[in-house]
Amino acid sequence: MNPQLKGMEEIEGTYAFDIRTSNKALKLNRFFWNMIRAEWRDRYKTDPEAVMQEAGLNDTEKNLVRTEDWLGLVQYGACFFVIEKFARVVRKTNLEVYAMMRGETFEQFMATRRVPESR
Repeated sequence: MNPQLKGMEEIEGTYAFDIRTSNKALKLNRFFWNMIRAEWRDRYKTDPEAVMQEAGLNDTEKNLVRTEDWLGLVQYGACFFVIEKFARVVRKTNLEVYAMMRGETFEQFMATRRVPESR
């Protein structure tokens, strides 16, 4: 383990994105990165299973994508910056994703913000 990460597992809600995690989730992160291409997005919307298969995702990764398990994706090793690309494809805002990651409704999450009426 990277000595700089020693004790990190004791910090609740912290998930390291290191080289080991990056390698483990490489196909998943590439799958999400490809969402920058209109053709990939359109194909995903038309036949998500075929696109996930083409990307080489394993069953765990496919299930995380199918269920839009945002926290599970991060815990698995997906980089949030590419998850954001996927969120747009499935018509979710960052704030909605944050709420789901916390296990809250959007309204519950917004009530915790300094400016809860902002959208």
